[in-house]
Amino acid sequence: MGNKRPAFKTNTVFHVYNHGNGDDNIFREEENYRYFLKRYAHYIYPVAATYAFCLLPNHFHFMLKIRTEEKLTEFYREKSPKKDPQSFKNFADLVSRKFKNFLISYLKSFNNRYDRKGSLFLDNIRRKPVTNKNYYTHLVSYIHQNPVSHGFVNDPADWPFSSYSIILSRKQTQLERKEVLKWFGGIKSYKEMNQREPEINTEEFY
Repeated sequence: MGNKRPAFKTNTVFHVYNHGNGDDNIFREEENYRYFLKRYAHYIYPVAATYAFCLLPNHFHFMLKIRTEEKLTEFYREKSPKKDPQSFKNFADLVSRKFKNFLISYLKSFNNRYDRKGSLFLDNIRRKPVTNKNYYTHLVSYIHQNPVSHGFVNDPADWPFSSYSIILSRKQTQLERKEVLKWFGGIKSYKEMNQREPEINTEEFY
């Protein structure tokens, strides 16, 4: 079982990422990126707080924190009030199911739009728990530097499909903007650190 992934733990930060299947791009046009984020907000926001993200043509990254047992229980009880309370105890499966439904929802729309068939993503969404708080700022910077690392832009501010500029904006957002800026010690430090690659081994993120 080489593709087995760690279970989603409540109240834990994760780096969640995945890649297109083979040479397939998972985003072909701007509308794809927008729709993907809408589906993400619908399925994932109830079960996880989001700190950073970046979408590129053939892969994506999210830094998020699975909500507490209390929050998840509250959400699922509101959604399925007639279910046995014991069915809310397997939180890892519940969260995994939300991610699966999220990607299936996007896949169905994508295949319908481009008259294609078959899978779009690699099996079993990739994730890695981030338990060392010293890594938080480095992971945010790593995610925002992805478009630069892959040669799409020279400045993370120029890539429209990431959380870099959203965190600097004052517009309403579901991102945990205040907490991210607090990690960096303010806007100035946030800008400085996100303009350079993380000063740690990025293999730790995988």
